[in-house]
Amino acid sequence: MMGISIAGLDPSGGAGIIADIKTFSALEIHGTSVITALTAQNPSEVFSLMPIDKGYIKEQFDSIFAEYGENIKYGKTGMLYSPEIIKTVAKKIKEYDINIIVDPVMVASAGESLLKEKKDMKNSKETIANALKKYILPQATITTPNISEAEVLAGMKINNPEDAKNAAYEIGRICNVIITGGHLNGINTIFNKFNDTLKTIEKSLINTTNTHGSGCTFSAALTGYLIKNNDLNKAIKKSLDFTEIAIKNGQYGTLKQNNCLGLK
Repeated sequence: MMGISIAGLDPSGGAGIIADIKTFSALEIHGTSVITALTAQNPSEVFSLMPIDKGYIKEQFDSIFAEYGENIKYGKTGMLYSPEIIKTVAKKIKEYDINIIVDPVMVASAGESLLKEKKDMKNSKETIANALKKYILPQATITTPNISEAEVLAGMKINNPEDAKNAAYEIGRICNVIITGGHLNGINTIFNKFNDTLKTIEKSLINTTNTHGSGCTFSAALTGYLIKNNDLNKAIKKSLDFTEIAIKNGQYGTLKQNNCLGLK
């Protein structure tokens, strides 16, 4: 079984493509990757970003699918950095018919913007959200925003569970969505576009600082469980459990994915 992560590179190993590949590996899935940006960051701070050239992004896709095209049916996106990269990735997702899980990364766990919006308004969170909604979310199996990302995608503030439900309905006009509840007392809000249903799953909050890459890990686990032929509801539940254990066993400011093997 194989999957693909389309995201940024975190040299600290806690988030981005490295977190995705570690999660795939824990689920006995061979992970491939397309790097969209290089970052200088650690669990505490984002120092700088360098987007990858669009031509090189295309070459990464083409090289992987030339060799493994028959084996890769599911993938996930993380930080895509700019509308131009989003459009490039969207075309390749369509070209290679990838069932895509969209983690709409806009803010790192450390709270730093991953889009340098103060220096480059072309890459503001709103601009990124609009590009995602136009080019990638219509192709998505599901998107997995946290509260901050859901606020931008839905265009509304989320202060309580009722707000989260309204935001899920709004985002759900485009695709299935789970608004992860790490910043909302552990309440995860799920809207299924295809049967027009909304539900919540509550998980206990964990008192820890080892949370860097939690969103990446959850969306990668969700991708992995879909690769392993779980239906969407079961894959969501297993992924929440997987991430919970990875956080509980975390170290060095980030998660420990290889201690979750019992959930395969």
